[in-house]
Amino acid sequence: MTRQTTGRRVTANIGISLDGRYNGPGGAGDMGAIVRYATTEVARDHLTRIWEGATTVLLGRVNAEGFLQFWPSVAEDENADPRDRGYAKWLVDVEKVVFSTTLTEAPWERTRVVNAPVADVVAELKATGTGDILVNSSASLIKALLSADLIDRLHLMITPEIAGDGQRLFDDGLPAARWTLTRQETGDLGEIVMAYDRIR
Repeated sequence: MTRQTTGRRVTANIGISLDGRYNGPGGAGDMGAIVRYATTEVARDHLTRIWEGATTVLLGRVNAEGFLQFWPSVAEDENADPRDRGYAKWLVDVEKVVFSTTLTEAPWERTRVVNAPVADVVAELKATGTGDILVNSSASLIKALLSADLIDRLHLMITPEIAGDGQRLFDDGLPAARWTLTRQETGDLGEIVMAYDRIR
């Protein structure tokens, strides 16, 4: 039986290679095994599903700054894919919580910067408000929430490439957990998008 913990649902989304890595041997910016699959039909539909129903997004500083450079212009681009534009408009307008030890001011409107453990912040957010809390592609936050067993739904895009090196999403030492597959779809390039719900 699937049920979530009390309060709002915490969801997370990330793309990983076949060998479980969210970046390649070149470091944090090496997304070669992931990025070419991000604009497929399946990936775009997947992105739409993950943000619908979410009223708060959690981002690490690096993703927040990268997203700020890219998504606001997509929101204004009438020629952009409607799914990309929908996500971009949502991201601009939604409540954003950015985790950083270095930022002194919020990089976006409707954004607050926090320097606190993500598990503590999520516990506070779950107790107030409505709608899902989404962590989108911020691996450090997802890993911390997996360690604290605070993710209720995990969205994955697995690409048909072996990165060979780089950072893995699932570190040794995570608490044991059971999940149930609630959605699976395969794209034309061999990418697979999946949603897993935590069984509690």
